[in-house]
Amino acid sequence: MKTPASHPILSCDEARTIEQSLFAGDEAREWPAMQRAGRAIAAAALRDFQELGGFPAAGRILVLAGKGHNAGDALIAAHAILEKFPAARAEVVFAFGSRALRPLAARAWRDLVHFARDRVSAVSVARGEFALCLDGIFGFQFRPPADERITALIASVNALSIHLRAAVDLPSAELFRADFTYATGCVKTPLLDSRQAGRVRYLDLGFFEGERADPQALSRVLLPSVLAPLAALRPPHSDKRTFGHVFLVGGSRAYPGAILMSTLAALRSGAGLVTACVPESLVPGFAAHTPEAMWIGWPETPSGSLALEGEHLLRARLDRATALVLGPGLGREPETLALARSIVATSSVPLVIDADALQPDIVDAGTASRVLTPHAGEWKRIGNANLSDTTVVLKGPVTRIESRAGLRPAPEGRSKTCPTYHSFFGGPVLARGGSGDLLAGLMGGLLAQAPAEPLLAAARGVVWHGLAADHLARAHGQTSVSVTQLLDFLSPALNESAHAP
Repeated sequence: MKTPASHPILSCDEARTIEQSLFAGDEAREWPAMQRAGRAIAAAALRDFQELGGFPAAGRILVLAGKGHNAGDALIAAHAILEKFPAARAEVVFAFGSRALRPLAARAWRDLVHFARDRVSAVSVARGEFALCLDGIFGFQFRPPADERITALIASVNALSIHLRAAVDLPSAELFRADFTYATGCVKTPLLDSRQAGRVRYLDLGFFEGERADPQALSRVLLPSVLAPLAALRPPHSDKRTFGHVFLVGGSRAYPGAILMSTLAALRSGAGLVTACVPESLVPGFAAHTPEAMWIGWPETPSGSLALEGEHLLRARLDRATALVLGPGLGREPETLALARSIVATSSVPLVIDADALQPDIVDAGTASRVLTPHAGEWKRIGNANLSDTTVVLKGPVTRIESRAGLRPAPEGRSKTCPTYHSFFGGPVLARGGSGDLLAGLMGGLLAQAPAEPLLAAARGVVWHGLAADHLARAHGQTSVSVTQLLDFLSPALNESAHAP
């Protein structure tokens, strides 16, 4: 089984060890790394500002500077932004005074003042409105508690009007309230449970090249490069059968849109053929809307759900399938759920099981490999099932993926035997109905192209879905969008992955 492109998530002690192995306290080696980190933070913050319409030309930047590397990173980030915006200004609050700065942070401060003397000032108290706040007070070396003066400083900053609040590495003392946390070099485990970190962005600085990659680490962050093979040129002598055939089963008169959205996503996944089995009353409208898919009209129950008597329609065609998606818009009629259980129990191809099909007796049935896509409520419903040969995609602000054979996944804690992969892509733009239906269809199409690699298909689906959501939010904001607009950003997200480290 192929493992997805990922890097280890480290404890603070492990992070100290790897930094010692890389730099050994040598400032001549640390300074270029600090430059890379600061400029990566600036680039990430400006990119994330696109969700707010872009960084204002004359924006004010507030830098909270501690003593060490985090202060240096934040000062260099401010320097990089001032380079791009000649009318912008930076105000710096030195939490322990400027004389407390360690040598590299002091160097970053001198460089900033030298570059933009008239646009930079040290202040003791921050007032007014700021475009951006960069929190560089404490890093992972911090040992609680923070003293009363620092606690009061952070509380006063939290109360300010700031468009985007960014923490460097970790929110200081778990008190600074961040919209984004930029994890430089590696993701530290405290971020996984932080209530103040906001959205986490992993900024890869090359710490895990070669032997330092640690493929045995059990907690890992997914990389955009997991998608790179999908962005490559396809074989010239290929046809539609080369890229798999995904079947989707779902829909009802009560929930017609879900299966349509899943089918639309499957069509964008790169799968060669897409067949959707839906209630027969929905076929004319769906076929007119999306003629690229093959639509099979299924007998309906009186209330418009899939009836048991139609199972022969799938059985007669399943030998053509390389993957099956079951559940979007299915509903919870007992007859339809009995049908779903029968399909899973007898399936010879790998499945993506989603939405109302996520019932204990359904996900427990059969022997084909499967990918489950629960949110927290659905996981609670199925969590006691005896799952075998299963990949679980636990959807949430940070989506977690775990694949194990014969063992129940444990999303609330790290498995002792199998890695847990974390995806930090996407954001609140996905917090709307239909985003899960798109993910299920996208994942099903990827599984059809690599039926022996359910973990890889799940990881690629989650990352692709999340990156497309990031592109959507940057283009149109988080609020006034519809979820199907995400489909138009799958291509830009894929192109971006081709150039990812």
